[in-house]
Amino acid sequence: MTDSSGPSPEPATEPLRGRIGALRGAVTFLTRIPVPGGRRSDWHDFRAAPWTIPAVGWVLGLPLAALVLVAGRGSVPWPTVVAGYLCLLYVLSGVTHADGLADLGDAVAAHDPDRRRAVLADADLGVGGVLALGVTLLALTLGIAAVALPTMPPAVAARIVLAAEVGAKLGMALSACFGTAAHEGLGSGLTDPATPADALPAVTVALPVLIGVPEGALPVVLAALCAGPAVAIWVVIRTRTWLGGVSGDVFGAVNELGRALALHAGVIAWTIA
Repeated sequence: MTDSSGPSPEPATEPLRGRIGALRGAVTFLTRIPVPGGRRSDWHDFRAAPWTIPAVGWVLGLPLAALVLVAGRGSVPWPTVVAGYLCLLYVLSGVTHADGLADLGDAVAAHDPDRRRAVLADADLGVGGVLALGVTLLALTLGIAAVALPTMPPAVAARIVLAAEVGAKLGMALSACFGTAAHEGLGSGLTDPATPADALPAVTVALPVLIGVPEGALPVVLAALCAGPAVAIWVVIRTRTWLGGVSGDVFGAVNELGRALALHAGVIAWTIA
């Protein structure tokens, strides 16, 4: 007689394997960080797990926050901190999301939905894209410059940077959970498997940013964390009119805009606290 008293390992190992695959897929898709042991199923596992997007925010945010913390405690001049932050950010994350922001800027500059969708498919960079990318990069630079000033305690500055990155990625996850795709493509690849119920695990992954914040800084970190989701809600609502729904470029724009505004939200909250 076969002993069936012990549970089969498959029910435990298969979900775990899927979660690991989803994380690998998320890091591979959202960053330039090399991930060993990739599988063909990683992309599909990632699509079905929006919670992995804010998890990638932790992967990117922790080294960025560490840079700001170490530089602040070592009294590194703030222009050097700004340059180091920008270089490390785009080395780790790449420029794919920035490209999406530029494409969306070109599309919004057009005056009718059909023309906007055609512009999204055009690889050429126009005035709208240059303006959107330039203003957002300037906002990001000024935001991290304000965070890196000597008047900001290094521990608070580092937590703002971390919350900004996690919040920007949470905004992307919420765009997948609550948005509808404008057409078949990358946008539908992320929105179709996601449901509003998937938003709760994504929020759960992001909320630990609020644990152990320096005394008096909880509203500051909360403001930085919430900026990304606020941007996502606004962009998802507006793109229903502009484009008929979200696309891959919209996800990139949500990330870039959310990060830049989150830094400013944290600084403003610290100023008025």
